[in-house]
Parts: sequence; structure tokens; C-alpha cells
Amino acid sequence: MKKYLIDKKEDIKKLEVVEREAEIKPSKDFAIAVIGPRRAGKTFTCYYLIKKWNLKDEDYLFINFEDDEIKRRKREEVVNCIQDHVEIYGKEPEFIFLDEVQNLKDWESFVYSLVEKKRYFVFLTGSSSKLLSKEIATQLRGRSINYAIFPFSFREFLLSKKFPLKKIYSSIEEAKIKNLLNEYLQKGGFPLVVLEKIDEKTFAREYVDVVLYKDLVERFKIENIDAARFLLYSLIESFSKEFSVNKVYKAMKERGMKVSNKILYTYLSYIQETFFCFLVKKFYYSYRKSELSIPKVYVNDVGIANNFSRYRFSENIGRLMENLVLIELKKLELNNLIDGVFYYKDLQNEVDFVVKKGLNVEQLIQVSYASNKDEIERREIKGLQRASELLKCENLLIITWDYEDEVRIENKKIVFKPLWKWLLT
Repeated sequence: MKKYLIDKKEDIKKLEVVEREAEIKPSKDFAIAVIGPRRAGKTFTCYYLIKKWNLKDEDYLFINFEDDEIKRRKREEVVNCIQDHVEIYGKEPEFIFLDEVQNLKDWESFVYSLVEKKRYFVFLTGSSSKLLSKEIATQLRGRSINYAIFPFSFREFLLSKKFPLKKIYSSIEEAKIKNLLNEYLQKGGFPLVVLEKIDEKTFAREYVDVVLYKDLVERFKIENIDAARFLLYSLIESFSKEFSVNKVYKAMKERGMKVSNKILYTYLSYIQETFFCFLVKKFYYSYRKSELSIPKVYVNDVGIANNFSRYRFSENIGRLMENLVLIELKKLELNNLIDGVFYYKDLQNEVDFVVKKGLNVEQLIQVSYASNKDEIERREIKGLQRASELLKCENLLIITWDYEDEVRIENKKIVFKPLWKWLLT
């Protein structure tokens, strides 16, 4: 065990780690639980923190419970890791990183005992197939703080390309940013794709298979694999659109697939728990009405959406932009900076996103693939104006591809901002 602890740190030193922008603050009163979609970089986020904080070997302890050396060991050997650390370095570790901790039998009691001592900064990571935020919170009796790690944001994507981030850019730099944004919308932000370790189309296919078999089959023990696969593909094809389980059920029935409506709803809830997709409900002041509304669906990464689409990228770019905006809003929601994201729709008007904070509507957002004002459809502006009156919100934003301005239309101030600039600010 002592040899493992030493060798693990040597391995970490050799790794090239890309900067992540997760503002994770250590605490000795709570375990820090790093959660999120599969392959989004939860483990490498811990590596990044070790390097960012310049931790010396004697400062921290790192165990990956998916390593073969750990899997072969008895629980008693593993939980004595702190004593082993003291034997090696002559002091207790201040930071303890437990990667894929759910693979340790009775991990909850071990982690809880560490947190109760209030002597260590304890970090946990868990695959979304086995360890989700609500499970961590329940098992640790409220002694955890959760941080969601997503695929690379556009800011992180630029940093990985060695593109300098600053407040003001030249015309040439702006053109380069838009070129990179095009690439980002096509390939997505999963680290393996961004760092060119795997082709984006190959990754997309493998990723969906992993979610199907590791998350749905292994964790939730689902039996109708064909139905789950059909549902996954239906969700991807419907990205940035309204999604009806009943329509999927009818489509499956027409193909002779035997499955109940109830089972599909159950499978959908499982899929959401893996962070594979997000359902955005229609805005109502009534919680019940909102929950019963037909949702719009968004995928956790634009690359997954793009590489499964039957349409060309040029035909999808508006929907991909909308999906990307939702991902960024969802991060704000998970970090408790906003209280919810919805869409608005009545018989004549629609608004892509209604951002709620507390009991109030904080902002109304439209997303449009437009390079000048003339390309923005009148119905998008009218939808904002109508929703502004009904929802008592004056903070109106239209995210465009290349048009920037601030105008007053019929006594309503509307801000137009390019997507790249919105993502970077």
C-alpha cells in the first residue's frame, strides 16, 4: 500500500493537465464531492487542483479505487492509508483525494469518519453511474458540498488551444475566436476530443454505449436495452426541441417494440440522473403546471448532438448555439447562482430561456444565428417584448453569432451580444 501511495504521486507528476476553471474551495467541515457526466474530467480536475495548489508529496494522499492495486486489497488495508502516509512522510496528509470512492465497500462510514475529525480537506469523485450528488448528500448526512464538472467550456477550450484570454481583441483575434467557436460547436468539449486523443465521431458513439451499458444496464438494472437505446437516440435527435415521451412510445409501438409508457418515463428519469441530458420545462408561475408541461431537451455536450445528427452542421448551428447556451445556464443553476431555467411559449410567441432567481424572472434570452439585425426574425423580438410584459422582466438579451448592439424597440431595451463574447464574459 505504501508503494502504491508513492507511485501514484509519481504518475500524477508526469501528467500534462489542462487548466480547469472550476472554483473549488476546500473545507475541513465538509467533503467536497466532484460530480458530473462521464468522461468530463472529474479525476483530472483533482490532478489540476494538486498542481494549482502546489501540493508537495507529504501534503496529500491520492487513491483511485478503480486501480487494480487497490481493487485487490482488503478494506482494512485501504482505510489504514493515513497511517501508511505517516510512516512514509512523518506527518498526516492535509488533503485526501478519494477517486471513484463508491468502489470501496462501506465507503460512507470511512469518509464520514474523516470529515468528522475536521483535520483534513477531503475530496471525493464519483462516476455518475454509481454516485450522484443526492446520494452523496444522503450518505454523508449533509456533510458534503457538491461541484459539477462538465466537459470543457469554451473558455477552457480556448485555453487548451493556447489562445490568450483578455478583455479586448483585435479584428484578427475575433475572427480566430469565431473559427474556434465553429470547431467547438462541431466537436464539443469532452477532454479526450479537445486534446485530440480520439476522433469526435468515434467518441460520440462510444460515449452513448457507455451510458447505455454502464449507467442504465449496470446501475439501474434495466432489462429492455433496445427501448433504452431508442430513447437515448430520440433524445439526441430532439436536442433544442420539445420532447414528448408519448411520441417516442408511439414510434416504438409502430416498430413492433414492446414497452410500456411507464417504463419509458422511468428510463428517462434514469438518463437525467447521469447528466446525459437536461429537460427544460415551460415557464408557469404554478409549479404543478410547469412540471406537467412538455419539456425541451438539451444534451450535455454539443459535440454529441452534432455527431449524431442526420443534418449537416450548417443546418444545425442555430440549435447547437441554443444547446450550448443552456449548458452554461445549467452550470449557473447547479452552482446556485440562479434558481431555474425555463422556456416561454404561448399561442403566438416563444422565448428560448426564462432565467429565474428567487421568485422573480431575472432575464429573458433568445438565441439566433444572426450576423446582423436584419437577419433576426421579427417573431424573436416580438416574443421577447410579449414575455417582458407578462413576466415583468426588463432584462432582455438576444445572443447572436456576430451582431452586437443595444437598441430600444417600442420602449423595450434589448441587448444583442455575440455568442463568443457571452461565453467569455
